[in-house]
Amino acid sequence: MNITQEKINDLNAVVKIKIAPEDYTEKVEKAIKDQAKKATIPGFRKGMVPASHIKRTHGKAILVEEINNLLSETLNKYLTENKVEILGQPLPVMDNTKEFKWDNTDEFEFDYEIGLAPAVDVNITEKDKFTQYIVKADEETLASRIKNIRRSYGKMTNPEVSEADDVLYADLAQLDADGSIIEGGITATGSIRLDAVKDKKILKTLIGLKKDDVVELDLQKAFDNNEGIIAKVLNISEEDAEKVDSKFKVTVKNVNRLEESDLNQEFFDKIFGEGVVTDEAGFTAKITEEVESMFKQDADRKLQNDMYTQLVDGSNIELPDEFLRKWLKATNEKLTDEELAEGYDDFAKNLKWTLIENKLIKDNNIEIKYEDVFQTAKQRLDAQFRMYSPAPMPEDQLAQYTTTFLKEKDNANRIFEEVKATKVFEYIQTVATLDKKEIPYNKFVELV
Repeated sequence: MNITQEKINDLNAVVKIKIAPEDYTEKVEKAIKDQAKKATIPGFRKGMVPASHIKRTHGKAILVEEINNLLSETLNKYLTENKVEILGQPLPVMDNTKEFKWDNTDEFEFDYEIGLAPAVDVNITEKDKFTQYIVKADEETLASRIKNIRRSYGKMTNPEVSEADDVLYADLAQLDADGSIIEGGITATGSIRLDAVKDKKILKTLIGLKKDDVVELDLQKAFDNNEGIIAKVLNISEEDAEKVDSKFKVTVKNVNRLEESDLNQEFFDKIFGEGVVTDEAGFTAKITEEVESMFKQDADRKLQNDMYTQLVDGSNIELPDEFLRKWLKATNEKLTDEELAEGYDDFAKNLKWTLIENKLIKDNNIEIKYEDVFQTAKQRLDAQFRMYSPAPMPEDQLAQYTTTFLKEKDNANRIFEEVKATKVFEYIQTVATLDKKEIPYNKFVELV
């Protein structure tokens, strides 16, 4: 067997593999004998099928399979032993001029295109500067969060007249252009959340309604063409909701209101535990701390995104773009030329970042431990649970959820990549210059 590499340029090469009969004959014969032992063929006892029969009936298929296995093993071994760093996977070069007899006497020659990983030179110093935002809770955001928490622990009432945050429980009937109910049209009994209405003029018409009041409502305009909300109101599919283009007669059956919980000790204890908070000031301080903790995550993502953009855009990394486009098409059969053209730049940026990331990890001996992965997964799950209840989940129960979560390979890989990126960003922060800047949340969102 002979394997060589023909370098086209710094980013592209062709690996040539020549295979002689002595390289594969023994493997093929063994595979034929193994097949003969396992084969169940009428007229022969199991395990007693002659190898000559298997060779005659299945010999070519077995030869093809063994050649493919040999090629894969040989190519991978060559790349590993010679420390050839590649991007993507080797692609076989199609050559219709070569013809093989497939009779166990052929001398095979196969060529593979490979995209070579470029040399990466990245050196983070104090000259690299980034803005680190300290996001503070503005009054509007804090008030909104407090209101939502108080309502989640509040009680349902049925006031006589609707207000902006109420829910109208109503009968709906589809109307034609002249305002008549369409026979056989859409009818439903559903809940209309006024806080989800985007059109201010329509919202005004829904405030001040009482039981048995009747109004006409353009659902598409009211909910800004949100088929998800419309589907829930009418109890239809989102696909059907998207097609709704008429108004509806709305007959109010009831006005529902979720009253905010009183700011008392019982309420504080439900949320934070007994005696942790004893007054409104302490409650506000706790909620501020919680909100700004969430803002810190947003600020960290902003800082990481800025680092990513600055380092990738500032790098001189060149990629074997033509090869990578070909590889993406070869490994994604449904990928269209238009989709490839639209998505390639983002793919290339992410690939460059991965090269930068791996270089920093290697040069600076950055370690990713399982405990880091576990703790990160636990934090993510805890944040999800707190979206439904501010009260913390018991540690042992949260740990059990985390263990189960990480048993899923996709989850484990995703969290591992997140920790890997975090470790690299943390390293950059220890070396680069960070300019800290306080900013209210409502101004911060304008930046992102």
